[in-house]
Order: sequence, then C-alpha cells, then structure tokens
Amino acid sequence: MEENLRKRTILRREITSNYLGEIRSYKLYLPPGYNADQAYPIVYAQDGEQFLNFGRGATVAQEMILNGELYPFIIAAVTVSRENRTSEYGTNRSRNHLYKSFFIEELMPAVEQEVSVSQRVLAGDSLGGTVSLDLALEHPELFSHVLSLSGAFYPEVMKGVLRKPELRSLMIYMLIGLEETAVPVWDGTADFLALNREMKALLEERGASVTYVERSGGHDWGFWQRELPDALTFFFGVPK
Repeated sequence: MEENLRKRTILRREITSNYLGEIRSYKLYLPPGYNADQAYPIVYAQDGEQFLNFGRGATVAQEMILNGELYPFIIAAVTVSRENRTSEYGTNRSRNHLYKSFFIEELMPAVEQEVSVSQRVLAGDSLGGTVSLDLALEHPELFSHVLSLSGAFYPEVMKGVLRKPELRSLMIYMLIGLEETAVPVWDGTADFLALNREMKALLEERGASVTYVERSGGHDWGFWQRELPDALTFFFGVPK
C-alpha cells in the first residue's frame, strides 16, 4: 500500500497547435490522493522535460506532499525544442507571440478541461523565467504567481515592467546564484546576478510582492534542483 502511494502519476498528453504549426507535448503530474472532483493549485512549468527530469520536480513534489510538507498540487510540464527555445521564450523574439498565444488559448484550456485548478503558478528557469514573467505581466487576470529560477531578465523584459504603473497583484519568488555573473549566452556572456538585482528593484518599485533569494550556485539544474524544495514550500508549504 505504501509503495503504491509513493508511485508518481504522470500523464503524457499531446496537443495540435494552430499557432505553432506543430504537435506539442506536455505532461501532467497528479499529486497522491488526487480527486478529480477537487480543484488544485497548478504549476505551469516551462522547459517541462528538464523541470521533471533534471529538476526532479514531480519526485520532489511527491515526497514533500507525502511527508506533509506541501499541500497537494498539479504540475503541467510543457515541452520546448532546443532550436525554438530562444525564439519562443525570448521577449519579442520571432516565435514569442505565437508561443504565448498557444499557451493562453490552446494549452491552458486543454489542461484545465482535464483538471480543476484553484490557483496558477508560472515557473521557469533562465528564459523560461522570462516568458513566465511576460505572461504574468500581459495577463494579470490569469496569473499572479511566478517562480523564477535565475530568470534571464534582459532589457526587453524590463521595458515590459516599466510600462506597468503598478504590479501590486504580482507575487514572485526569484532565485539567483551568486556565481551567475558571467553566464554564456548567444552573444557572449551576461551578468544574471546583476540583472536579477535590477529586476527585483523594478518590481518592488511597482508594489509587487518579491521574495528574493541569492545563494551560492551557478546557472544550471544542479543549483535549481537543490533549491526547488524551498521554492515549492514558499507557494505550497504546510505551516509547521
């Protein structure tokens, strides 16, 4: 019985996207004791395969829920191809508007037709954090919670924040590594630590609720996996 309870439930799904012109896959993690008649919080995770495999997102969630550390929640892990990742996740890149339309108009309705949702959290690493924040800025009626793992907050993203007079409805958990000062990017290197410090200040100036965490670590899943339990506890933790 104990072994069955600890077995994770992960459903594999596919959706034909008119916006992206392709079939996009995603996975749904359902918490232990899942009840189809109940509404649950949901984490929409960008870089879904990596979030589940390298971040051990479903494994961490399962263990912490069973240990009574987290309230049950669902994960919708959305795949992205390596060749299209930058163009889909990067602010104002060639496929960015198509990806966001897919997310809002095709993916979310498909997911939320299958499961009942009480609260949404957008989660992503690097450029996945970028597109998560962009979606929250553009659709505050849908998203008010963001989990950013070393978000790639370039000037284009900051412009989107600057255009908002106030962001009091936004709650964001920002994790950044102290060693992320020269992260390799397509045109050289970027100081992600400085970018995240600047983004924190911009968001706080507009009234957003910012939980900002700097810890020793680099721009990689080893760091993000290690810190994921604390991030999930922030959103779903059971009071001790």
